[in-house]
Amino acid sequence: MLSEGQGPTRRCAVWGSPVEHSLSPVLHRAAYAALGLDGWCYDRRDVDVVAFPSAFAALDGTWRGLSLTMPLKEVALEAASLVTPLAAATGAANTLVREAEDPSRWSAHNTDVHGIATALRLAGAADWSSLLVVGSGATARSALAALATVSAVTARDARVVFMVRDAVRAATLAQASEAGVQVDVVTMGDWGPAAEVDVVVSTVPPLSLPGLDRLPEARSSAPTVGAKKGTTVGPVLLDVVYGSGETPLQRAARQRGWSVAEGTDMLLHQATEQVRLMTGHEPPLAAMASALRDALAAR
Repeated sequence: MLSEGQGPTRRCAVWGSPVEHSLSPVLHRAAYAALGLDGWCYDRRDVDVVAFPSAFAALDGTWRGLSLTMPLKEVALEAASLVTPLAAATGAANTLVREAEDPSRWSAHNTDVHGIATALRLAGAADWSSLLVVGSGATARSALAALATVSAVTARDARVVFMVRDAVRAATLAQASEAGVQVDVVTMGDWGPAAEVDVVVSTVPPLSLPGLDRLPEARSSAPTVGAKKGTTVGPVLLDVVYGSGETPLQRAARQRGWSVAEGTDMLLHQATEQVRLMTGHEPPLAAMASALRDALAAR
């Protein structure tokens, strides 16, 4: 078992508003226990955009990392001295890490992309080139970046459909333009394009989704997006919401024969990358997954 030995406490936490629902403490604490990191602690704190600058400036030298949830994924970039290319491309950081070589500097990372891509792969979407994303904020940009990381086709042949109430956010359109993907926009509740894409990712609260009765049936001759050659898995849904049981969108998708990726899988796998970045250790996936299952069962 790994051990940090004696020394000052290493502190990490998840910040956001609201944040009471977050299961990040469950995952990170399970990792520390499995790794024998007795000097490490992980907490949660309700911090909004207005309070973030002063709260961040007050962190002392014991702090090693922050997980950021809404609405802090964009403002976190402004606090970082170093921004990874993926965080810069998505305009969003869900992770801030104090640099070991220069403790006065923090680096900004986006592990949501890894979490989304892994959750979809586990549900069978191993090679997908078209996406319908509900919403156009920070998590939507992470879904768009995930498309770029797994698509086996050239960018000009990839397609993303944004389902929004009003207009697609400018930063999101700029990312799509930079990636070179084909972009279409539909109004909230127009599920027609879902019949023509490989993957649907919803990034909005489930109660704000109208027209679920118009969600199309799974294609009888779907393109091969599964991990096994010759399989016909598709379309695949990922609803990033987690912790309150099956969402209405997940229920509608399952009734129509879709494959469903769990939001908790996204949560788990983005957290493993955070543990790696913050502690420098290989994340104990099995221990973290077990702790997550127990926490969900207790809710």
